[in-house]
Parts: sequence; structure tokens; C-alpha cells
Amino acid sequence: MTAKAGDKCDRPKQRTILLSEHPSDGTQTVYVTGQVITALRFEASVDPSRTKVIGWEGRLEPLTVVRNKVIIEPIRDLDSDEGLPLVVTLVDGTEIPFLVRPPWREKDSGGWPPILDQQVDVFKNRESYAAMHSALMDALKKNDALAEENERHRKEENSIDHAYATLLANGQAKKTPFRFVASARPKDPGMEMVVEVYSGQGKAAAVIYLSNTGYGETWEFADAYLTRDMTSYPKQPFALRMTRSAIAPGQSGTIAVVADKSAFEKNGQLVDLALQIFRSDGNQQVLVRMDRTLIRQ
Repeated sequence: MTAKAGDKCDRPKQRTILLSEHPSDGTQTVYVTGQVITALRFEASVDPSRTKVIGWEGRLEPLTVVRNKVIIEPIRDLDSDEGLPLVVTLVDGTEIPFLVRPPWREKDSGGWPPILDQQVDVFKNRESYAAMHSALMDALKKNDALAEENERHRKEENSIDHAYATLLANGQAKKTPFRFVASARPKDPGMEMVVEVYSGQGKAAAVIYLSNTGYGETWEFADAYLTRDMTSYPKQPFALRMTRSAIAPGQSGTIAVVADKSAFEKNGQLVDLALQIFRSDGNQQVLVRMDRTLIRQ
């Protein structure tokens, strides 16, 4: 078993902005990340001489305007409290204000995946066919995601692996069929961590103990990935339980993961897996190698 702190994982995507005539809805937000291109796409051509972003030096590459598109390329990740005002002016003189910000995480979704824009389609005419079609596609994608999440929660209610994960997260490993194998203490400046791995009959488990030793900043869980290599895809199925999703300074929490033998199988052979835990700022909190030998036959 190996365990360490790691890097970030964000999911760029396409979304639609329908401009509002209400004064309080004047400024739209665009979510960007370092060294990833974000394109704003408009119905009409853009005037490059009157399109600019304030305070971009050292943060963004110079804006690129190509007909009806504005290309934004951050040099680095923006700090969580940074916001760069951007004004896009169309050839007809219409000025559209934006605020360029780092990725945003919805609390209700556990903070993951973060909203990170790859392409933003901006429509001034809310009644146009293109605007309505794009808005409909957005609504359908959100509905599909919600249905998938509801189905996942329904299956978890009767899952034996989730029952085991609950016991492990609550310090009741002796009530499970798992045997302790090894532990590690990954290094992190703001978090004290202990990672334990367990062997089981046709299953394996990992338990991550987290103690927030930082000052003033609450740690928040975003997501977990179990993959057959160090990339993020394809994700393998597993059960996860945690004692708390947000850990304030001075508090501790536990995350437990249980994986079935089928997750380790590839072309009839068992392979090693990588368990990655991500926090709400998009950074990887810990990487745990789950060795194939954890599966007892």
C-alpha cells in the first residue's frame, strides 16, 4: 500500500447563459482554471478593441477574440477570493459584463464536480431557437444527472458493502469480515492523516482518518475515485461512508471505502487500484494504492 497527497481533478464542460434584462442580474460569472482554455461564444461578432479584462496581468494570457468568440487562458489557478472583471462588447455596441472566477462548488452536490467552464454559449435573444434549444439541452443534462444520483442512493440503501463501510467509518472494524493489513501517514501541511487498508474475502477496504490542523479554514470533501491506474477514468464501483463531509480546524473525521473483487478484475486477472480522495478546492487530498493482494480468495 502507498498513500500520498496529490494533484487536482476538474471536469471542464459546456453550459448556456441567457442574458437577463433585470438590472440585478447584469454580471455573469465565468469559472476558469490554470492552463485550461475557456471560450465564450456569442450570437454576434465581438469588437476586440472594446473587449477587455481588468487586472489580467500575471493571471491571464492576453484575451483572444475570433469573430464571435472570446478565448480566456489563465496562466495559473486563481485564488479562491480572486475575481477579474471582464467586459465583452459586441459589434452592435452591446456591453456584456462578466466576472472571471475560479471553479465553483455547489454545497448541495457535495462540492463535486466543480463548475468549470470550457465553453459558455451566451445568448442575448432569449427567444431565439438557438437559445431555447441550448437551454433545453442544459435542463435535460441536469435532469439525467439527478435521476442517476437518485438511483445510486436507492441502491446504496440495501448494499452490504455500504453497511461494512459504515462500520469501518465508525471504528467498528471488528464487526466486519476484514483484516487489518497496513497503515501509512501521508504528509500534508494542514491535515494530519492516517490511512489503513484491510483485506477481505472477495473484498478490500481502506479507512482514512483526517484531523484538521490548519488555522481558520474548514476542509470539505468533494469526491472519491477508484480507478485501475492513476488517471480519473474509468471509475470503478465502490461503497463509501464518512463521519462528516466538512472538518473544521481542530476537528477529525473518517472516510471508509469498500470495494468488491469485481472492481479489481481486468481481462480475467486481478489488478491494483488507485483510490483518490478530493477536497472541495479541486485538489487531491490523498492517493491510496489498493493492492490486488488485499483480495482474499
